[in-house]
Amino acid sequence: KRRVTQIEKNGYPDSIYINAAKIFQGIHIEKNKDGMLVRYGDNSESPMMAFKDEHSRRVSYELAFNALKYQDLLEEILLDSKAYPCHSIPDELTCLLVVMLYDLQDRKFKKRRIFDEEELVAEVEEIGHYLYRYMTKLAAALARCRIKYDALSIECFVPENIWKQEQRASALPLCFWINTFKISLEDVIRDLEMKGLTKVESVSDFDHYTYAVDQHCHDVLVFPSSLREELLHLDLFADCKLLLQ
Repeated sequence: KRRVTQIEKNGYPDSIYINAAKIFQGIHIEKNKDGMLVRYGDNSESPMMAFKDEHSRRVSYELAFNALKYQDLLEEILLDSKAYPCHSIPDELTCLLVVMLYDLQDRKFKKRRIFDEEELVAEVEEIGHYLYRYMTKLAAALARCRIKYDALSIECFVPENIWKQEQRASALPLCFWINTFKISLEDVIRDLEMKGLTKVESVSDFDHYTYAVDQHCHDVLVFPSSLREELLHLDLFADCKLLLQ
């Protein structure tokens, strides 16, 4: 059976960090130059990105937008820990620094594993080693920020309007298209039932391990939002037999 890179808190291949940094370069919030303490270099050119597959694309964008959500906090951690500024890191790599810092704190400051047959990227390895050298100071800076703002977790630093949007989005059911070029509805249902999922009549009947066929599009299946991670790790998804809407 095919295997996909698992979405776990043990880091990503170097290519994911590079692509996430390029995405972040184009979406990060530009500060007033007078108050700009963290510099991101020039982003006038559209970056060229090469994604290994759809999973890599999705993870790269997710990592970049998570860094965007916490940009202010991540910058404060870098400055408070004295990890920034650093003369050996050019402004063009600041986006990579911020993206990798987000991932590092998301892993509770544990070292990431190196993936089998991974093609290493010199810039990622350089930033990774640099962050590890400052790991204790970075963790302490995060703790000081949480005390300063009386925050139980970093989720408390998300702006209220974004937090409300995420709450609404996380409650929405998940819709998957059946790729009928590769598999039939009957075979998908058989596969899901073998994995312990039960078909119900409608969204209003959802329990945890349940799903429904869309009432208007019979090649669309609807699942509870709580099943997101499990569904993304199914062979049906890895083999593009189910496509997330």
